[in-house]
Amino acid sequence: MVGAVDKIRRRVRHGMVKERARILVVGGGYVGMYTALRLQRNLKQELARGDAEITVVTPEPYMTYQPFLPEAAAGAVSPRHVVVPLRRVLPHCRVVVGEVTAVDHAKRTATLTTLATEEEGTGAQQLTYDELVLAPGSIARTLPIPGLADHAIGFKTVEEAIGLRNHVIEQMDIASSTRDPAIRDAALTFVFVGGGFAGVEALGELEDMARYTTRYYHNVKPEDMKWILVEASDRILPEVGEVMGRYTVSELRRRNIDVRLNTRLESCVDRVAVLSDGARFPTRTVVWTAGVKPHPVLAATDLPRTARGRLKCTPELTVDGVTHAWAAGDAAAVPDVTAAEPGAETAPNAQHALRQAKVLGDNIAHSLRGEPLQTYAHKYVGSVASLGLHQGVAHVYGRKLKGYPAWFMHRAYHLSRVPTFNRKARVLAEWILSGLFKREIVSLGSLEHPRAEFELAAGGKPSDESSDDPKGSS
Repeated sequence: MVGAVDKIRRRVRHGMVKERARILVVGGGYVGMYTALRLQRNLKQELARGDAEITVVTPEPYMTYQPFLPEAAAGAVSPRHVVVPLRRVLPHCRVVVGEVTAVDHAKRTATLTTLATEEEGTGAQQLTYDELVLAPGSIARTLPIPGLADHAIGFKTVEEAIGLRNHVIEQMDIASSTRDPAIRDAALTFVFVGGGFAGVEALGELEDMARYTTRYYHNVKPEDMKWILVEASDRILPEVGEVMGRYTVSELRRRNIDVRLNTRLESCVDRVAVLSDGARFPTRTVVWTAGVKPHPVLAATDLPRTARGRLKCTPELTVDGVTHAWAAGDAAAVPDVTAAEPGAETAPNAQHALRQAKVLGDNIAHSLRGEPLQTYAHKYVGSVASLGLHQGVAHVYGRKLKGYPAWFMHRAYHLSRVPTFNRKARVLAEWILSGLFKREIVSLGSLEHPRAEFELAAGGKPSDESSDDPKGSS
């Protein structure tokens, strides 16, 4: 016993962890995965000795590299290469597939539900911790628009991206086979709401894919399709600057895409998109990409939040006024120490999230060892966006690029940022092969309801999950 105490004291003197630390990471996205990865490296010896324990609680056992979702929807990148399995990259962490529903930081406890608790009917579990990292990300910011919940689809997950690809091709199949002009017109009308990165890139990639696909239909031409982008403000892609934003509008309109600025979606009841400018479009496709909001779990904590619902943080990525609590990414309001104006916060985007996670992982290790913390400081260098094959816009280090150079920079940048060498090699191989061969135009909508055919063959009635999709993807 005395020998064990002496060993702990020696570890403290030599700058090691002061005592056994249980670190809870809530979320397996950019910040969650990269923070755990950094901690795994920084605390390698402590983890091996059992002086530290890292638990990652995440709804999905993988991290989604969201900048590749538009290319996955267009078929340029395989869905399995857009996600990174957490258990493979975090072998020294405990990965729990579940959701944290509440946090009582005063008691150092988190309430969570898992697949096992749902199956067993045992209710929520309590998990205790010493250090908390809140990185649950964000969810789609929706508005109380009639019909939105019934007919629209989001674009934040790989499942939504592939579902949207299947849906677009299926609508072309419907248009090709129907004799009803109203059904055909609705099937070939695609409305995207939101002029940020997600909306513009998804629209650009899918329009490009659908235009290519029409060559295999005898009675569907590119000019038969209506692609509409609805944006409530007076510009799109504000991150790339006003000049590049105007160029993007002109480029999309050159491709016969109807860009409507200063316009809002007011209703999509009965599959009719009603806009604030009075236009009405019968459509079977409404894609909602109009912003995000903080994850609801933040409201179920006893931690301080801003008026917008994000956690109040310090430049060291600690939760302001609270010990042993950390946050970064979409969930955190982090002061931007590089900004000229006081009170500025870092933008909730991937560029900051990746860098914050590294500082966060280092600072937690520093804190456990009683060492000084680092300040997060990163000057925003610019943004790149893809508008479809060989088309893009960029505003990086004050330089403006468009067309092929911007598209190439977009691919090169994100290839360098996607996690693991395995994923980089696979994505690069797919890009090379897609340049040598023709596009894949297969719709696999039945994947969304894999048991439907067997249930019918067995004489049963299709269950709710295999019935017609309320979003119109069937």
